[in-house]
Amino acid sequence: MEFKKDTAFFSGRLKSLKYAFNGALKLITTEHSIMVQFTLAILLIFAGFFFEINKTEWLFQTIAIGLVISIEGLNTAVEKVADFIHPNFNDKIGFIKDIAAGAVFFAAITAIAIGIIIYLPKFL
Repeated sequence: MEFKKDTAFFSGRLKSLKYAFNGALKLITTEHSIMVQFTLAILLIFAGFFFEINKTEWLFQTIAIGLVISIEGLNTAVEKVADFIHPNFNDKIGFIKDIAAGAVFFAAITAIAIGIIIYLPKFL
């Protein structure tokens, strides 16, 4: 089957949106790390309403949630491509996967710091 690019602006954007939505749905329904992070995101949204965080706190919380879930999605894509290219253990593939996981770690640490800055004062 040959790929045929949709050159029409509007229908091409709608197809891109459909693929993006399907990809997000696949991430949320098949990847355990995304399931955990998505659940935490929902809990943080409820916490935001419960603690009545302000507009700036909502912005930072939203960015943190989006950052972690986005980077985790990219990490998953890197892992899937690496496993497809080289299904058996390989030191170089392992190195690449570790770097991608490290990016998730940095995003998660940033999100945790933002969460502490927002919510710790609410408990003190």
